[in-house]
Amino acid sequence: MKSISVSLAVLGTALAFAGTADAPPVLSSTALGGSPPPAELDLTAWAAEDDQTVIEEYCVRCHSDRRLRGNLSLETFDATQPHLSAEVAEKIVLKLRANMMPPPGVSRPAGDTLQALVASLEQRIDEAAARSPDPGGRTFQRLNQIEYQRSIKDLLGLDIDPSAFLPLDTKSANFDNIADAQMLSATLLDSYLNAAATISRMAVGDPDAAPSSTTYTNPGYASQWERVEGAPYGTRGGISVTHNFIADGLYEFRLAFEHTTTGGFFGGVTPGEQIEVSIDGERVALLDMDRWMSVADPNGVNMRTDPIFVRAGPRRVTAAFLKQTEGPVEDLLSPHDWSLSDRQIGVRGYGITSLAHLKDLVVAGPNEVTGVSETPSRDRIFSCRPTTPEEARPCAFEIVSRLGPQAFRRPLTEEDEEALMRFYDLGVEEGGFEVGVRTAIEAMLASPDFIFRLEEAPSGIDTGQSYPLNDLDLASRLSYFLWGLPPDDELREIAAEGDLSDDDELEAQVRRMLEDERSEALATRFAAQWLRLDDLDKVHPDRLLYPDFHQQLADDLRRETEVFFANLVREDASVFDLYTADYSFMNERVARHYGIPGVVGDDFRRVEYPSDYRRGILGHASILTLTSVAGRTSPVLRGKYVMEVVMGTPPPAPPPNVPTLEETEGAADGRMLTTRERMEQHRANPTCNACHRFIDPIGLALDSYDVTGRWRIRENGVALDTRGELYDGTPVTSPNELNAALLAMPTPLVRTFTQNLMAYALGRRVEYYDQPTIRVIVREAEENDYRMSSFVLGVVKSDAFRMQRAGAVADADN
Repeated sequence: MKSISVSLAVLGTALAFAGTADAPPVLSSTALGGSPPPAELDLTAWAAEDDQTVIEEYCVRCHSDRRLRGNLSLETFDATQPHLSAEVAEKIVLKLRANMMPPPGVSRPAGDTLQALVASLEQRIDEAAARSPDPGGRTFQRLNQIEYQRSIKDLLGLDIDPSAFLPLDTKSANFDNIADAQMLSATLLDSYLNAAATISRMAVGDPDAAPSSTTYTNPGYASQWERVEGAPYGTRGGISVTHNFIADGLYEFRLAFEHTTTGGFFGGVTPGEQIEVSIDGERVALLDMDRWMSVADPNGVNMRTDPIFVRAGPRRVTAAFLKQTEGPVEDLLSPHDWSLSDRQIGVRGYGITSLAHLKDLVVAGPNEVTGVSETPSRDRIFSCRPTTPEEARPCAFEIVSRLGPQAFRRPLTEEDEEALMRFYDLGVEEGGFEVGVRTAIEAMLASPDFIFRLEEAPSGIDTGQSYPLNDLDLASRLSYFLWGLPPDDELREIAAEGDLSDDDELEAQVRRMLEDERSEALATRFAAQWLRLDDLDKVHPDRLLYPDFHQQLADDLRRETEVFFANLVREDASVFDLYTADYSFMNERVARHYGIPGVVGDDFRRVEYPSDYRRGILGHASILTLTSVAGRTSPVLRGKYVMEVVMGTPPPAPPPNVPTLEETEGAADGRMLTTRERMEQHRANPTCNACHRFIDPIGLALDSYDVTGRWRIRENGVALDTRGELYDGTPVTSPNELNAALLAMPTPLVRTFTQNLMAYALGRRVEYYDQPTIRVIVREAEENDYRMSSFVLGVVKSDAFRMQRAGAVADADN
């Protein structure tokens, strides 16, 4: 067995930076080349038998049939032929690349033996995969909530709330578009049918619409101290929404306010306090606030407008308080805390301003309908207008033949056209030309060709065989991957001509789509789910400890991370900028939260960090907040997040009946323990320590950020102690040192990013047989300085994206 010499330049660079307080914490992608890829290792002196020797000497003693550590036995694993047990081999590769095995305290082989072992295993697996590639397969996909919403907007120009029609999506492997998690049921299919009927009526309009009501509710943690987005200037708080009015007629607007536990109106009302109702910024009602409202009154703690005439279409409806004051407020606590619509608010004390706040806005109507005015969706639908009965059906056919290919994401067949026109005829019998068109649109939206993303297998394909996707199916895969939308006209036309499968044309389309603003979906859809930004809605920092944190700030912190990622895509930056960037994107609210002066307004713009203690996404308050609990930071959650989301090496679930940190005893002197002291008590249990020695040092390095992501130096009056040692022996004390330690072994970072990008693009979980493809993508990206486009192109050009393995669905179709 030979020990192979490998350059330590990258590790030395990272550690040198970590130990220098004033060194710029940005490493170039060139300096981040290794943990060297297999190509940099000279394996000529390394034999397959050496792999087996290392595993038997250093691995099998724990991973045996008897001890079964990690629920894994390597007693029968043949390292000379790892491709025969590729699933087990890939588990070994994952842990070795992260330098997590052998674990701390256990003897390790000398020199670069482990790098040689993992490189050798990868080489043999990849060679076998090249001889017998497996692109994998999945069942059909259906449009999830967001894809459905965006597809309706693209087709009809209509904004809808998909949660009003469709149930919550199930997530798997971080994402909501994984095919085998998209269960079908009769109830779900009914939801799609009901949605098709309602949305087609909204798009065309309905002069026969019956009165109904829609309720908009303020989030429980929204501040009503400042102007809300979309509201007229000079107002504060309230609710501002875009409502689709289905017809021209009279509508009533009802306002519901918070009340105290005794039933009275909650909040302070200054003399002359008024609330304004406006439509598209124009005032339609001004109501005087009544502080003596009570649930015992006939109308309760509610107010309503007189009937107001509104024309059909999407309108910005706002109910907001006229702002009474400007400038500083002398409160014992931040006024933001006491302007929340929190359902638990009920405390009012000296020096605290409890603002009146709006709970619900109800839009009710229409009554006395006079017709349907022109709307953006009607303009998009009615490309022609019949002037005689003879012109009606040809005009309808023109509309159907134009919208149909966009809805079905492919050219219409003669059978498609005939079916849609039969629905038109049924509608004409019921209510004339417009009802006929509306019925045809309803049929489009209810069709499996719209709801499902079906991929047709060629005839004669047997189960288990691989086949290339046809160009139209490839276009849909590509468009929903990069844009979260159906293919546009150009992409659909190229696919219909059969040119998209050409390598050069495919790359040209990918680059065109990445340059388009619609590629922001990679941030709002892919990155938001990979980084688990949805979890931000589950953490509500304690109002008394963090009174300045409210829903609008949480939304802006999430937006900061999304805009930051979208910029990386737009600028084609290195993937390592995710961890090293010395800038972010902020508006006034976010900059104020970080303590950065000179940023004014609601628009996000690039802002350089004024100091070096915040870098990359691990310095984003969105991520730091979602990895906290309400009243304290959680190094465990933050360490677990880094291991799972960033490195792709999730720790095992904790054993049952383990006490929480809150259940640990206090200090002997009666003071409240710091988070570190609680963790040390927790780790005293050997069972807990087995995993926490991996998790805790990572999380402690980030403990200088408080629950909301602000920088701090003390906790409970005690100076923070964030010292720790990573599982590989690297000392870490600060976020900078943690970033340096992670970047010293970049392979897990880039492979985890690629694996998540691939899962999102494919709509299925990434399996062990996909790992050779991931390694190819990463090696090719390295040649292009790890630019974002390299990863996207690598995924799109892979067999996994362009091909499919026939399964039960294809079998049934053939």
